[in-house]
Amino acid sequence: MEQTKRYSIKKILLTTLWVVLGAASVLLLAAAIRKKDTSRCKGVEITIKGADANVFVDEADIMQGIRQVESGDPVGKPVGAFNLKMMEAQLEKNIWIKSAELFFDNNEVLRVNVQEREPVARVFTATGNSFYIDQELTMLPLSDKFSARLPVFTGFPSDARVLAPADSSLLAEIRDVSLAIQQDTFCMALIDQVDITDRREFDMLPKVGNQLIRFGTGTDAEEKLNKLKLFYKEIMATTGLAEYSVISLQYKNQVVAKKRGAEDIAADAQRTMLMMQALAERAKQQANDSLQMIQQDNERNTVDSSMIQQSIEREESAQPSNTYEKPKPQEEGATPAVTQTVAAPAASVPAKQPAKPGPKPAKPETGKPKPKAVMKKPNTPIP
Repeated sequence: MEQTKRYSIKKILLTTLWVVLGAASVLLLAAAIRKKDTSRCKGVEITIKGADANVFVDEADIMQGIRQVESGDPVGKPVGAFNLKMMEAQLEKNIWIKSAELFFDNNEVLRVNVQEREPVARVFTATGNSFYIDQELTMLPLSDKFSARLPVFTGFPSDARVLAPADSSLLAEIRDVSLAIQQDTFCMALIDQVDITDRREFDMLPKVGNQLIRFGTGTDAEEKLNKLKLFYKEIMATTGLAEYSVISLQYKNQVVAKKRGAEDIAADAQRTMLMMQALAERAKQQANDSLQMIQQDNERNTVDSSMIQQSIEREESAQPSNTYEKPKPQEEGATPAVTQTVAAPAASVPAKQPAKPGPKPAKPETGKPKPKAVMKKPNTPIP
């Protein structure tokens, strides 16, 4: 009986002790919280993550969002007066901020951790509007702060902010293709633009050469790019960039390439016209330089259009041909020549090259005798 009474008293004392300790802990915690709330903010430290290459939001943008909530500079204000949840919500209103986390450390410094969205592709719609997308397929506006060097996709069929399922699926393929291109430095340097066709497939345009790379859909993007890189290094390096007009990567475990033909040459008419204009200007300069070596212009010796035309024709004959020509018979004992679809670049006529004086090219007969160039003989003045 007495032993049971002693046990009860001991139990009561232990319970009382634990209650006292708990109350003391609560009081100490409350005092610490009260002291922390009355302490002042000593500074703001901002950390922006998730933007290894592109910076579309900076510390000034973060501080502007904080000042909007606090109606001024947060430094010096009581820590208990800060509404951190409201600050986080205000910062996340910025489309470029994926998430924001704010807290005070033990030194009364406000820590701001921001996760920035990082674009992975730039998209142009069929109407000419442009936007970025990130890996979550968020459509991001262009920025005045920074222009990202990313693969460019043109011809996206929709301008809507809320996309139809088919357009969302196409946007996901754009993301996959763009990420695959960026993972390979060779492909990143090669691909200049990716066009979206009416069949919702991708046609790529290279920075060098005028081939059309038919990529197909965005499935197996890495495998297709590996085939393209292998084709350029093993085939195009030996045949030349002008050998093929279309390179198709749509088929499994193979590359189908189309050799350039007459219809492909016709498609390059605009580029050829510009080239011919440049050749005409260069030929005109060469003709003027050559005439100065024979005799200065006068009323009987002047440059006419026929000489320029002849120079252009010589330049054209020296340019690589994109059409197949039947090999001419070789002289006996000569080394046989190999004719390819694209010949090796021929040496162009130097712009200024001293040459022995020769007869001026004959003009077309018009019924009136044409004067010939007067050649200067050694040690004899021109009459």
